Amino acid sequence: MGDAAMSGALGRLLIVDDEPQMVRALTPALAAAGFTVSAAVSGETALSQLAGEPSDVVIVDLGLPDMDGKEVIQRIREWSDAPIIVLSARDLESEKIAALDLGADDFVNKPVGVGELLARIRAVMRGRERRFSAQPRFQFGGLEINFPARRVLVEGEEVRLTPREYQLLRILAGHAGQVVTHRQIITAVWGTDTHADAQFVRVLMAQLRQKLEANPASPELLLTEPGIGYRLSCED
Repeated sequence: MGDAAMSGALGRLLIVDDEPQMVRALTPALAAAGFTVSAAVSGETALSQLAGEPSDVVIVDLGLPDMDGKEVIQRIREWSDAPIIVLSARDLESEKIAALDLGADDFVNKPVGVGELLARIRAVMRGRERRFSAQPRFQFGGLEINFPARRVLVEGEEVRLTPREYQLLRILAGHAGQVVTHRQIITAVWGTDTHADAQFVRVLMAQLRQKLEANPASPELLLTEPGIGYRLSCED
């Protein structure tokens, strides 16, 4: 790993956080893992840094001194599709949902371990590659999805899904490794003009797990983010 790590081979990473101790704690480990790390202490600084030098991943704290972190996400999304990971306080579930709906790819709770943060960074970077390569197939573990044929296989055996079950799986696979909110799922599966709510999603997810998980009561593929939504695992 030596030379690759020294050269920032994995790409540029921007941390937007006004807590110096947080930046100091994360920077050496992220640099050792192979990123070129820079930091910004405010939203405006972050936006001007990104305009001058694009980053491959942006990590944004929601509590910034000059503007709300959600506004930073919204502004970045006006011209960049770089993966964005939110750093958030544990108790602000509605804030996380709003950040994801505005275009963030994932969130981690403070305080965060470097191992977990690196795993989330790898997942959003892989998700981005999948989005932009627009592969006709998705494969992870024993699950395979053939999008053009709308066929789903588990351990090589075809699984019959209802149209709604398939739509749920499709949106999760399109954001593999990332959280998809209840609202995003409802829009994708039932459309915007609907009375469906999070309970509809839970019932549909239970049906899908029965068909895809080896042990539906202890899912390994279709993971719950309590109160927020779901993610399709793509971490080995």
